[in-house]
Amino acid sequence: MYQLYYSPGACSMAPHVILNEVNQPVELKKIELMKGEGQKPEFLKINSRGQVPVLVDDGQIIREGAAIIIHICEKANSPLLPKSGKERAEALEWLCFGNASLHPAYGRAFWINKNAEGDAKEKLMKAAFEQINKLWAELDARLAKNKYLCGDKVTAADILVTVIANWGSHFPEGSVTHGSNVKRLIKEISQRPAYQKALKDEQVEYKAAA
Repeated sequence: MYQLYYSPGACSMAPHVILNEVNQPVELKKIELMKGEGQKPEFLKINSRGQVPVLVDDGQIIREGAAIIIHICEKANSPLLPKSGKERAEALEWLCFGNASLHPAYGRAFWINKNAEGDAKEKLMKAAFEQINKLWAELDARLAKNKYLCGDKVTAADILVTVIANWGSHFPEGSVTHGSNVKRLIKEISQRPAYQKALKDEQVEYKAAA
């Protein structure tokens, strides 16, 4: 059985949802990052970076979100990640967009919000939100032409960006904006049974689709 180290509502929710999608049993290990549990010695032995997600599969430890998602999908032979050709390249591109572009943009905003003060904080937060909203606008434009990020079938990328979309609830209302096409996507994806199960298991309220 897989073991998944997660923090409620964090990027670790994406592999959690995907494990549900492919009907794989998982032992959930909660790490409350906001309470400093990522820095506890016992967790640092598993991941010296102090971050989630971490997946343990038959003794193998995998510590990067995109790598975990790819591993789960390939092992389960899931259509959430096409096997070859242009379809696979496209699915990997948009998965990496979520993992390496959208996620870090939020990471900068979280860091600034926690560490900056005064006028500098206001200017930096404004710049951070501009970048986040620029990325969402790119997604919205793509979704104006496609039902999902990679065409007419759901891929892991759709699940990951839906998880990230809910992080806007940590900031003042209106700071992060989603276009109508993004709203359509995240509403549909967040209502999937596999997603609803993950929300229930992690005791997270999904607010982005409201």
